[in-house]
Formats: sequence, structure tokens, C-alpha cells
Amino acid sequence: MNIRRLQPSDWDEWLRMRCALWDDTTPEEHRAEMRSLLADPDSPVFVAECSDGRLGGFLEGGIRNYAEGCDTSPVGYIEGWYVEAHLRRKGVGRALVAAMEDWARERGLTEVASDTWLENEISILAHQRLGYQEVERVVCFVKKLG
Repeated sequence: MNIRRLQPSDWDEWLRMRCALWDDTTPEEHRAEMRSLLADPDSPVFVAECSDGRLGGFLEGGIRNYAEGCDTSPVGYIEGWYVEAHLRRKGVGRALVAAMEDWARERGLTEVASDTWLENEISILAHQRLGYQEVERVVCFVKKLG
């Protein structure tokens, strides 16, 4: 498994995995977000390349001015993290996160933060296994005004 920065030739595979991770987003919306990420030097995308050349995971990173539980600003942030089911628990996710952490260190950042849905127990456990500490739980509300 080779962990590397995203290349333009990875576009279709990256889109495929983004659609699997965020299935409530249309492909058109994904493409717009992907173009924005590629244009932003502070939004790295790391991919896990399998021996057959296909991609088996990705991590989209970024920099935020604030993240819950952090003592510093700015901080590195894991914006999206996906590993295909057949590659989970084999070190692929860990390697993607390590690439993001190295990228953050190279920029002088001393913290990396992340988030996940309350019910995503697999993601919570994966974060904890990599040394990330839960710092807050949030319930969000919305009211449509007519």
C-alpha cells in the first residue's frame, strides 16, 4: 500500500470514494468541492494506492483557526477520511492519518483535530486507537422559518 498525495489522474477514484463516504451529496456537488480542494494549498488530499493501481482510501485535510479541545491556533484538521471496507483494520487508515500529521508538522502546527457523527462508532474507535481523545459531543438543531 502506497500513501501519497492525490494526483489529477486519481479524480474518478476519488469521486467514487467520496460518493461512498458522503452518499447524501450529489456527484456534481462532490466535483465542485473537489475542484476547490485541489485549488487550495492548505487542503491536502492523501490517497492509499493499492498494488493494482486502484485507490483504497483517502484523507482530506485542512487548516482551521479553531477546533474544539485544541489549545493552539491554527490547527490541522481531518476533514474527511475513508478506507474501503476490505482494507480496514490493516493499517491503511493509520497511514493516511500519519501522512496528514506529518503534513501538519511540516507547517509548524502542533495539533490535529477531527470529528465524526455521534452514531459512527467505527470512526470513534478508529480515532481513539490512533491516540485522538474525545473532547466534546454536540447536538445540533435547526428550525425552518416560514
